Amino acid sequence: MKLISAVTVVFSLAILTRTGAAQQTAADSLTGSAVCTFDDGKQVNTRYNPVAVGRSEGAPTGKVWAPGGLAMTFFTETGVILGNTTVPAGAYTMYLLPSKKDWMLIVSHNVAIDSKYDNNQDLVRAPMQTGELSQDAGQLKVFFGHTGPKRCEMNVDYGKSRAWIEFMQK
Repeated sequence: MKLISAVTVVFSLAILTRTGAAQQTAADSLTGSAVCTFDDGKQVNTRYNPVAVGRSEGAPTGKVWAPGGLAMTFFTETGVILGNTTVPAGAYTMYLLPSKKDWMLIVSHNVAIDSKYDNNQDLVRAPMQTGELSQDAGQLKVFFGHTGPKRCEMNVDYGKSRAWIEFMQK
């Protein structure tokens, strides 16, 4: 009887370990992260895939971009205003839409980071300001700056491009 119980436990652990490993594959690829804390202690944060800059030395222009084939994640503990749209507290995915002059940040209701982009899931598309870096970033880097009591600015560096956008706490 003890042998059957021991075999059952080992078999169950093997199944759980195998299932857990399969579920973590996509999320584990998101090794970059950035956090901003508002004055009241509530946070916004993102996880992303810090992909290396390709031979073109710039982001792919004119199409929705999920760096490394995986959407960035976005979590907010408080409602924020992005562009003219309120993003309620919750979990989302984010995509970038780079162009030569302007970039767009897309926040999606879809939370599956490895699913195909679906514009029907868009919560907001907000224009980002852009500028040129003096040195190549080498790989995608996302970071936040706390710019005021209820303001966080998200910066995205890739190649020689920097795009940024402000999140205002509601």
